[in-house]
Amino acid sequence: MKRKCIGILGGGQLARMSAYAAYRLGFDIAILEKKKNSPAGQITHKEFVGWVDDSSILRSFSKQCDVITLENEFIDYQQLALLEKIKKKVVPNSRTIALIQDKFLQKESLSLKQLPVAEYVSISTPSEFEKISKLLKLPFVLKSRKLGYDGYGNAFIKNKKDFEREFRRLTSRHSKLLAEKFIDFRMELAVMVARTTNEIRVYPVVQTIQKNHICHMVIAPAQISSRLIQQAKEIAIDSVVAVGGFGIFGVEMFLTKDDKILINEMAPRPHNSGHYSIEGCVTSQFENHIRSILDLPLGSTEMIKPYAVMINLFAKKMGDGIVENYSTPLNNENAHLHIYGKLKSRIGRKMGHVTLIGNELNALIDSAKRIEKRIII
Repeated sequence: MKRKCIGILGGGQLARMSAYAAYRLGFDIAILEKKKNSPAGQITHKEFVGWVDDSSILRSFSKQCDVITLENEFIDYQQLALLEKIKKKVVPNSRTIALIQDKFLQKESLSLKQLPVAEYVSISTPSEFEKISKLLKLPFVLKSRKLGYDGYGNAFIKNKKDFEREFRRLTSRHSKLLAEKFIDFRMELAVMVARTTNEIRVYPVVQTIQKNHICHMVIAPAQISSRLIQQAKEIAIDSVVAVGGFGIFGVEMFLTKDDKILINEMAPRPHNSGHYSIEGCVTSQFENHIRSILDLPLGSTEMIKPYAVMINLFAKKMGDGIVENYSTPLNNENAHLHIYGKLKSRIGRKMGHVTLIGNELNALIDSAKRIEKRIII
């Protein structure tokens, strides 16, 4: 009997951590990435260099795979549909990706199911400022409908001059934009949801803290009421069902100052807000990702200790992606260090993360901050 091989489109840190989980369960991994020696490509003997727009490479890659998944939602859903036409199982499927990768269609899909999202409107020309500002009020947020991540596809609009400048900038990334009402939130939340054809498992609701529009710290569980926790979990499940999603999904939310929960965005893959689960939960998001795409029974999402804190390690210099002072994190016996294997660092790039779990939340937060501040990569 042949060992099952899971194909992952993309070879970054999410694919690398998914590969570790797959190997642990006895499965094989194939990686397709544009460049050789990607973080995930380094740990497989089935590394394909190229991309989905090369039909020859894509077919060679797909022949190795029993099921194909993806590391990010920016892969053209039509390429995924081509794989499905040649009878390859793709999870999440092309229809789900089509609904999620276009943020306007994502909002439309959620609104159709009466799920709570901020007011939004599609934009086609730079002459629409007056109409949008009347509808959404100033300030509002301008977004690329596609190819936006870690804040790169967003702009904060305070006046007409901002709008005209950012319209030009964002349409250079992608021709279609949308505008959203600015939400003056008191906390950002996230929930990971794993779904198969037989079951759904939900991870704890976490608080995410951003730095320069990129997730900097995750606190699990979020320190909010049990009522809000239950509401956030229900909204997350309904969101995944609304887009016909199977696999693992990250659902990002805003908690407003009057305790309303609004969906910000969805990600059809493992998510930064779920990294803490590797050490913090019985079954990590990456293992349940692998289980879910193979339609296997899902593992427990319960936390092992009362609290977990994850902090991202951003590059502080240009050069090789090597930690210069391992003793800093490893001197803390409770620190779980993850370095992603990126060959080059550039200032602000995600190079790894540290997770701490325990019984005293404030002590964990303080320790995580000290490690992040002192580590050099």
